[in-house]
Amino acid sequence: MPRLVSHPDEVKIISRRFGQGAADIDKYIALDGYKAVQTAIAKGTDWIITEMKASGLRGRGGAGFPTGMKWSFVPKQSERPKYVLVNGDESEPATCKDHVIFLHDPHAVIEGTMIAGLAIGSKMGFIYLRGEYRYLLKIMEKAVADAYAKGFLGKNIFGSGIDFDIVTQTGAGAYEVGEESALMESLEGKRGVPRIKPPFPAVVGLYGGPTVINNAETIASVPHILLMGGDAYAKVGSERNGGTRLFGISGHVVNPGVYELPMGYNLKKAIYEVGGGVTNGRKLKAVVPGGSSTPVLTADEIDVGLDFDQMGKAGTMLGSGGIVVIDDQTCMVEFALRTIKFYQHESCGWCIPCREGTDWLNKTISRVHAGGGVEKDLDNIRYLAENMLGRTFCPLGDAAAMPTIGFIKKFRHEFEDHLNGKPCPYAHTEEPALV
Repeated sequence: MPRLVSHPDEVKIISRRFGQGAADIDKYIALDGYKAVQTAIAKGTDWIITEMKASGLRGRGGAGFPTGMKWSFVPKQSERPKYVLVNGDESEPATCKDHVIFLHDPHAVIEGTMIAGLAIGSKMGFIYLRGEYRYLLKIMEKAVADAYAKGFLGKNIFGSGIDFDIVTQTGAGAYEVGEESALMESLEGKRGVPRIKPPFPAVVGLYGGPTVINNAETIASVPHILLMGGDAYAKVGSERNGGTRLFGISGHVVNPGVYELPMGYNLKKAIYEVGGGVTNGRKLKAVVPGGSSTPVLTADEIDVGLDFDQMGKAGTMLGSGGIVVIDDQTCMVEFALRTIKFYQHESCGWCIPCREGTDWLNKTISRVHAGGGVEKDLDNIRYLAENMLGRTFCPLGDAAAMPTIGFIKKFRHEFEDHLNGKPCPYAHTEEPALV
């Protein structure tokens, strides 16, 4: 379970109720809960979307698409019902930010879902949690039941004449259903595989109706944004990257935990000041900055801001905010192997480049790590990964390929050290972090 920790550099917006018993609805109300949705009802759809656009909030699931813009894409008129779908299928290795929201502030997810529904004209929301979060489902279900008991959900919410219902659901432990179209397939009771796009969910989504799909952290941020104002929220973060986000710092770090930091916060400071530096006085070798699917950064590349744009310029991604600190005693070949084993196991098998590519990467890297590889294998690893990029229906193929390319590009010398029967030079050390 993620540690509830704190640091002076944190800016507590989404986490301001953590540790205060806000899972209880009366405590949540006492801490300004359900005020934002009542304001949203009074001011209307256009005001909600205007504030969201002004906030600069970008999707916290990893893609970083502007939330207000996404909501505005939903057609105002529709013959089919519209839906709001909260993606809480937090399955990216090293990521645990949504976990703490469901645990400490479930009503923020409910209230954010309601506001998203008001923004697009929806009367129905779904909150989808990952299969391994069964114990959090109980917390979420109780929060929803309490909201119904108060009359905040159901018919005529807050005496507005507006109806809104919420249903909770868990998956079956499949990483693939974190992809939005596979998530909709799963909710509809089908196998969780991606859909071909277009059409996009904003036009044809869940049950064929226009659908907004947002990550749980994105949705939980919404009530706070409306209470403080979109412009004020935007000023907390960096240019084009409004507000804060929850970063999970893990691996070989002194103070692992989930911290709320402003967008654009320096990665080096996050590791050495917030995280307390590398454990046991070791040197830093590398950092995975945003969950296992993001390309690795070397120790010389970490003086960069944690936002979508600056990470992109650094050749990686902000992803899901899971920062993994890797010390100088870690075998990067084994790290790469553990990463690709995860994606090979989680591939839904629909797309040949992903199904076959992850399997061959797993076999080849396994052979290299065991000391049975040859020089040509290293070229083949990169060739395989590069030919997976952009050739699958969903981003899982890219999620497997991008970190693999990063490992072989930046740590090729370590792969070479394993060739021709050479034993792993780090075999005597502790288990590496991450998967």
